[in-house]
Amino acid sequence: MIIAVTGGSGFIGSHVVDKLVDAGHSVRVLDGAQPHRGDVSWQPCDITRLSQVIGALQGCDAVYHLAAMANVNDVARMPAESVDLNIMGTATILEAARMAGNMHFVLASTVWIYEATTANEVDESTPLNPEGVSHLYMAEKIASEMLAHSYGKLYNFPVTVLRYGIPYGPRMREELVMPIFIKKAVKGEPLTIAGDGLQYRNFIYVEDLADAHVRVLDRKATGTFNLEGPREVAIIELAEAVNRMVPTSAGIIRTEARGGDYKGRVVSRQRAKDILDWEPTTAFENGFETTLNWFLGKWSEQLSAV
Repeated sequence: MIIAVTGGSGFIGSHVVDKLVDAGHSVRVLDGAQPHRGDVSWQPCDITRLSQVIGALQGCDAVYHLAAMANVNDVARMPAESVDLNIMGTATILEAARMAGNMHFVLASTVWIYEATTANEVDESTPLNPEGVSHLYMAEKIASEMLAHSYGKLYNFPVTVLRYGIPYGPRMREELVMPIFIKKAVKGEPLTIAGDGLQYRNFIYVEDLADAHVRVLDRKATGTFNLEGPREVAIIELAEAVNRMVPTSAGIIRTEARGGDYKGRVVSRQRAKDILDWEPTTAFENGFETTLNWFLGKWSEQLSAV
């Protein structure tokens, strides 16, 4: 199959591209940045420009839409631009998929949208309360999900929504909590924890996440799937792991708790297990060690090049 991946040069997208190529698919990357590997085709395009996207998707059997303004600080700083990219960009890809015919559309979303419910244990059928949407990024993802499902039903083409847990692994953005902690420790700076540090996330290793994308195609699976990590990892546990494994770390200090800090939800991944035969297989300890070593190697190379 010929598979298009918007955002295929980014952190998650590049790993999805790897898995699709390994599975024998021809991959076309739609991204402003060059792909990390040379055996895929590259189509730079503006995903908000329909004419460009139509040409880029020509001949494809499926499109994975991963391109987005994903840094929530950028979203808050540039709200209009983020709406244009994260919502109108989704609409443009959907319209191009509709015009192309029966093209499978796969959308990257997030389990963060479950903050819009008061339930502690959630699954794909849990209702979301619009008044519970506390960040524009959440609203954009929910809007994109609604657009995708309505397009699929109205124009009769397959749609899949993948709600990601908190991904980590090689190639991740340096402004995320894990590399921030690692870099502070490398510099000999203390790691800062807000409150008791018991806020948790089910971190999911990026290769496990990417594997689910291939399974969607193999099983022609549609609907919504939670792709959550194997267990709860508290922020204090992450900090302690960094402090233990980086010799230059200056320890951990605590600051006052932030009001309204998101403590996570118990997110069911049963549907992904039942339909995709998917479960995360990488233990956090192993994935974290791989990620740590990747960053240490990257920064060592950068310093030696100076």
